[in-house]
Amino acid sequence: MKKTNFIIYLLFLVGILTSCEKDITVDLPQTEQKLVVEGSIEQGQPPLIILTKTIGYFEPADVNTLEKLFVHNAEVTVSNGSLSKQLIEICTNDIPDSLIPLIAVLSGVNVNQLAAINYCVYTTFDQSIWGEIGKTYNLTIKADGKILTSTTTIPNLIPLDSIWYKNQGTYDTMGYVWAKLYDPPGKGNAYRMFTQRRGKDARMIPIIGSVFDDKFIDGKYFDFYSIRGSEFNSAAPDDDGEQRGYYKITDTIDVKFCNIDPSSFLFWRTYETEIYNNGNPFASPTTTMTNIKGGGLGIWCGYGANYYTIIPQ
Repeated sequence: MKKTNFIIYLLFLVGILTSCEKDITVDLPQTEQKLVVEGSIEQGQPPLIILTKTIGYFEPADVNTLEKLFVHNAEVTVSNGSLSKQLIEICTNDIPDSLIPLIAVLSGVNVNQLAAINYCVYTTFDQSIWGEIGKTYNLTIKADGKILTSTTTIPNLIPLDSIWYKNQGTYDTMGYVWAKLYDPPGKGNAYRMFTQRRGKDARMIPIIGSVFDDKFIDGKYFDFYSIRGSEFNSAAPDDDGEQRGYYKITDTIDVKFCNIDPSSFLFWRTYETEIYNNGNPFASPTTTMTNIKGGGLGIWCGYGANYYTIIPQ
């Protein structure tokens, strides 16, 4: 009898729960699509502007969708105070496959990404508007009925005092890249660092925590080490398990150590904070700062770059 009563109670409970079910449709508000700028200029290099649009959170991320995000036929102009030049649009579908690795180096975009979709950049072959140390560059973009503007400077070079590889802890084949820097007196200096392992990395990749300023190091010597960065969603063996973040003693490591202006530092610091906090429910919300005016997002960044090569063995 008790068993029968239990079954009746269970059926009654199931009936209550199922009767409470109701299909709910949530109409998510449509967010305004914004222009996104990823622009850079380095001494001795042309300006490079990647212009795209934002994508909805629930939009598919397939190749066709990504290709449609690129903004074509925009009027993109760079000036240095004495000269103004309108940039041309170049897409990977328009160039030979043999030039893709070169475009990857110049743009900082992974070779596989360039090969997978029709990637487009705005640039110029006119060397009179290429980057120069100490100069300020103004960017103007006219697209989709909007006018975006931004300004960046290629700062004077502050080289590393020394740079070396050192095994980490008990490892005898893996370690970090170490460097010593003297920050000149006068706050406002900011830095960004990239590395590339020859034969392994297709481009210069930002180290983990790639940006810092002189808030606590103004006028001082200090040593620091770099944790190796990797491509997003990398499936390479070196980017998984205990090898992740380390360099190997057999690597030949190219280093790009850059000086950037304060507004570029704010963008990259807040951008990296947001990336690292993604998925962490306990992290404080972060708003990525932008130096793009006119309602756009992104960055126009000048790099004063020093290059080094480390051969651990």
